[in-house]
Amino acid sequence: MSDQNSHDHDDLVPSTFEDEPIANPGLPAHTWRPTDVDPKAEKRAERQVAAMFGLSMVCAVLFLVSYFVFSVGDEWDTVGGLGASNVALGVFLGGALLFIGIGVIQWARKLMGDHEIVEYRHPAKSSEEDREATLAALSAGLEESGIGRRPLVRNSLLGAVGILGLPAIVMLRDLGPLPGDKLEHTLWRKGMRIVRDVVGTPIKVSDLEIGDLVNAEPEILFATDSEGEPVLEGVEVQIAKSKCAVIVHRMEPDDIVSEQTLNWSVDGIVAYSKICTHVGCPISLNERTTHHLLCPCHQSTFDLTDSGKVIFGPAGHALPQLPIAVDDEGYLIAQSDFTEPVGPSYWERDPQ
Repeated sequence: MSDQNSHDHDDLVPSTFEDEPIANPGLPAHTWRPTDVDPKAEKRAERQVAAMFGLSMVCAVLFLVSYFVFSVGDEWDTVGGLGASNVALGVFLGGALLFIGIGVIQWARKLMGDHEIVEYRHPAKSSEEDREATLAALSAGLEESGIGRRPLVRNSLLGAVGILGLPAIVMLRDLGPLPGDKLEHTLWRKGMRIVRDVVGTPIKVSDLEIGDLVNAEPEILFATDSEGEPVLEGVEVQIAKSKCAVIVHRMEPDDIVSEQTLNWSVDGIVAYSKICTHVGCPISLNERTTHHLLCPCHQSTFDLTDSGKVIFGPAGHALPQLPIAVDDEGYLIAQSDFTEPVGPSYWERDPQ
């Protein structure tokens, strides 16, 4: 390091302090680091920092390789009681972050500016002088970091940080496939019986009285195969319930005002989706005299006599109605699936 640079650093330390209650004791002589006075040590430190950033990139690439090579399945205890996938992904992602951290620390300790600076304590205000001083300090810091004249460090850092984004992109795959048209359909099919929720018993027209409201599901959710095992189980059942759930309500046929509602009803019995079209809360609060269905979450109110139209609250569209009929044994059945998606609005849904 030249004497001129030494004097430049000394100029940053004021020799006297005005209006100070305690005399300035001064600063001890500055101790230069090996990288400040030895060009070889400086180059060696620069290569070390770049090596850390390079190792980070290697770890990021190995993370991607491990993601596709090690499967998550039955072999969950292959490495010390842990799955190979979990171990590899954790080690390599941790290594990618760790080596960037080590490289930045080494860069700051060995290559960035290392002189002492004394700063007065001024009142907290944003004067023009303060703003200019801040900009000057930022410019000085950028200059002292050497990022402009150390392309090896700069480029390796940019490469390490840039490639570190790839694992994040790959991990988005674990959020699952895109829904496609699954949001537009449920398990309801023509001829499928409507059964009571929880118990799974079919519903006859004669079972319901005026004003009754029943929580119901499609019969397939309770069906079993030839060996007595459920046709649907686990997560599949929960997903189906979240879309298939309906409320069945009986009113006087003369109370129905919508022609569509009348055509999709049986003797004053109507079936609507149980899922609120605002944010998806389950609905079951019924006003018997008005046939209004109230959501308990945000008070959206739907008119069951008029195609489930919204008459109050934040819901954006009507409650989907399930077309129903009666089979030969007198049980309620679906005429078809819902004719529109159930639940809250989403980006691909027709607002009408």
